[in-house]
Amino acid sequence: MPEPVPTDGGRDLGHNPFGVLDSAALPAAAPAAPRAAPRPAPAARNRGRLEIRRETGGRGGKTVTVVDGFVGIGRAEQESLAKQIRGACGCGGTVKDGRIEIQGDQRETVARILGAAGFRPVLAGG
Repeated sequence: MPEPVPTDGGRDLGHNPFGVLDSAALPAAAPAAPRAAPRPAPAARNRGRLEIRRETGGRGGKTVTVVDGFVGIGRAEQESLAKQIRGACGCGGTVKDGRIEIQGDQRETVARILGAAGFRPVLAGG
């Protein structure tokens, strides 16, 4: 059987291994670099007006939220926005013919996400 470790607070527990270092032999601390002034928040970019509308026609009675009016935005960025919207809404969607289609009536959530991305969302139609 191994010998038990003493817990009586002997010399080993109170020993400071750094106590023998001489602080005079250590280099002085470098002066702190001046802090840069905080940057102002960037102005919100206006990336264009987007229409957000609810459609049911030609979809078997199912409601779909459609975002239309993208100008100067590639398909890859549309796919990225659609993925972000789908995740926030918890539903399916796609990019079709240059517009984003999201399942269900998700106009408020879509408008909030697009507004944060720098667009000017407008709820169109009924």
